[in-house]
Amino acid sequence: MATVTITPDHDTINAEIFIAAPPARVFQALTDPQQMPRWWGQKEMYRVTKFEADVRANGKWKSVGVGVNGDSFEVSGEYLEVDPPHLLVQTWKASWAGTLSTKVRWELQPHNNGTLVKITHGGFAANPAAAKDHSQGWQRVLGWMQTFVEKGQTIDTRS
Repeated sequence: MATVTITPDHDTINAEIFIAAPPARVFQALTDPQQMPRWWGQKEMYRVTKFEADVRANGKWKSVGVGVNGDSFEVSGEYLEVDPPHLLVQTWKASWAGTLSTKVRWELQPHNNGTLVKITHGGFAANPAAAKDHSQGWQRVLGWMQTFVEKGQTIDTRS
């Protein structure tokens, strides 16, 4: 299970999880447009339906999805740093968060024949409620990614 904390100033979310797979496999699940929509989401909640990624510094990325109520959403940004399979830094702008633009840093460290995934998501100081919402989201997302990479479970096969 992922551990997730918010800094006392409510600016940054720190999350981590161990995934029993090499960093290259985890990086692939994060960046492959064919794989990401298979695991990012949950029945009766929301799901990503399309993911586009130009995985290079200054490359754009976008995920499009649908909520349980049928409303569509979008999260997009730009990759700031790309060092496969160990580092991915991207801007993050969610359609439901107004003008809030934040930054996500993914660190994938080899650990005990697997990968320690560390996320640092910063830029929430002006909106502590968004930090709380995103921290709950990262808890779910990291668990979904873990079950996909380790067990091949998708949104449709995961219980």
